[in-house]
Amino acid sequence: MSEIWTTKSLLAKLISYPTVSADPNLGLITFCADLLETAGAQVTLIPDETGKKANLFATIGPKDRAGVLLSGHTDVVPVAGQNWTVPPFEMTESDGKLFGRGTTDMKGFVASAVICAINASKKELQTPLHLALSYDEEIGCIGVRSLVDMLATAPFRPQFCIVGEPTLMKVATGHKGKTAARVTTTGHAAHSALAPTALNAIHMACDMIGFLRKLQDTLADDGTQDADYDIPYSTVHVGTINGGSVLNIVPDNAEFMFEIRHLAGDNPDVIIAQIEAHRDQYLAEIKPRFANANVTIEITDSYPSLSTDANSGAVGIVESLLKSNHTIKVAFGTEGGLFSSRLDIPTVVCGPGSMDQGHKPDEFIEITQLDACDTMLEALLARLVTGL
Repeated sequence: MSEIWTTKSLLAKLISYPTVSADPNLGLITFCADLLETAGAQVTLIPDETGKKANLFATIGPKDRAGVLLSGHTDVVPVAGQNWTVPPFEMTESDGKLFGRGTTDMKGFVASAVICAINASKKELQTPLHLALSYDEEIGCIGVRSLVDMLATAPFRPQFCIVGEPTLMKVATGHKGKTAARVTTTGHAAHSALAPTALNAIHMACDMIGFLRKLQDTLADDGTQDADYDIPYSTVHVGTINGGSVLNIVPDNAEFMFEIRHLAGDNPDVIIAQIEAHRDQYLAEIKPRFANANVTIEITDSYPSLSTDANSGAVGIVESLLKSNHTIKVAFGTEGGLFSSRLDIPTVVCGPGSMDQGHKPDEFIEITQLDACDTMLEALLARLVTGL
């Protein structure tokens, strides 16, 4: 006799797969695929080039209509170096909370969405339900892009999408976009006793970082503002810096990484162009003395912002499912910006738990939050039976 899954028992199973972004997710994906196919869903797997990771796209109901998409990622952040008091890849229940890596971010929603899909397969849907499970979201919404490519050529696209990142079951209509970049500085080495004759690559990196700090001040004071965000302006942040080998050699190479978290009203390409213009002016002043001096700026990752009209039909439907008329915007990014910008699918972010618990040791989700997510998806399923 096949096991009867609940959202809580399925969450425990999903947590048992240690799907840290650096590691495979195929075990979890094939398990979910088997569950869904057994229930009668049409399932497509989209593997990465290694064959060790894959996206999953499933459809329940009519194949010739747009439908509603539930989207979640299957990867989690590492636990190494964190002080856990419970096993991170086993679910522990205590005081109305479920502990384990990914409970909040975001296997709780994934479990609820898979259960919703299984329940949907037992009903006669007028409007189809689609389910998208992706990999490598935590390192820049990488994996979902091949799934987006597949949907771009599909004859029908979902009517709207719910990305189930943790929002305490509030409807989020927007988040900032992100552009990450690596800056490499090339100087001229010398013995430290002759430092004035050299060009210190670490100093060059610091000069560029100084400009980024001034740029941040400009964005905060004069840039686009959106009071719906805790930080109402676009931000520029330097996260890592490396350079030099020993103290008595002036280094000729250094690098640092920075990111831009931008509002929908700010174009990251324009911000990058400002940084490049400063770089060009900076090098023009240095090269007459050090011809080999250089500063390269390499974009390593980017994803778009999300800005869904709070008065749109998609927002109205999700609000009605929750019996709420309040929307928010969230600080973290999601694949929702890709669904919206590349496929023109109206998208909201709404899921159980709080991101305050995400990425931390002893990550947990409250059972009441899982119950609230199940209730929302049950209401959605009732709407799909009668037709949106």
